[in-house]
Amino acid sequence: MRSLLFVPGSRPERIAKALDAGADAVVVDLEDAVAPHAKDAARAAILSELSTARRFAVRVNPLEIEWGRDDADALAAHGHAPAFVMLPKAESAGQIEVLSAALGDQAAGGIVPIIESALGLKNAWEICAADGVTAVLFGGGDMAADLGVAMDWEPLFFARSQVVAACAAAQVPAIDVPWLDVKDEAGLIAETERVKALGYQAKACIHPAQASPVNAVFTPSQADISHAERVIAALKDAGGGAALLDGKLIEAPIIRRARRVLEAARAANP
Repeated sequence: MRSLLFVPGSRPERIAKALDAGADAVVVDLEDAVAPHAKDAARAAILSELSTARRFAVRVNPLEIEWGRDDADALAAHGHAPAFVMLPKAESAGQIEVLSAALGDQAAGGIVPIIESALGLKNAWEICAADGVTAVLFGGGDMAADLGVAMDWEPLFFARSQVVAACAAAQVPAIDVPWLDVKDEAGLIAETERVKALGYQAKACIHPAQASPVNAVFTPSQADISHAERVIAALKDAGGGAALLDGKLIEAPIIRRARRVLEAARAANP
């Protein structure tokens, strides 16, 4: 998964367009994108869409509030499981366990918690390693508000890095927060390249036009693929022992990176 596109749960007519936008995943949002008075109607509408065999993910409300419990109960009773369930305001591994238990078989696609608070950051290692977690989203907007900082690169650098480290330890992908200026494609690409260099494997989007640039950044270039293939070939020629490529020693980290590049290339072009 390179790109993840959010759709407001109160606008179910946008789901079909979102599914055709080229994003690797579509998440229908029942939380921040839906006004309190529209929560029940939005939930019913997206469950109807889910019944049409369209496969998309759902961001539920926090389980600590009634809307979240109603979301979980409605999904658990539904006949079609979403691609995955996204849990906002994740601050403990226990919340993942509670949601998994509430969803039952409907949690088959996995749970993607959002780490978006100082407490969530403190417990990031346990959250990322919780059973059923398949990826983790860094919630930069709420994190900035909780920390009392601007939603800019420098103030959020530590938090972003902590989430990447926790995801790496748990061996699950880290997804970055959306770029909010939908008209600034250059800014989107620049930030996506930065988070890729930091270790993120995907970025969330809030507009269909953002999916293609994000996918392009996270898709290995032909030069990257060719180099990775040469690394693996050199290792094979050396019988799995120490190898040289272009006069440089190929060590374990370089081999791991090469394999990741080839895996990403295969995933982007199945």
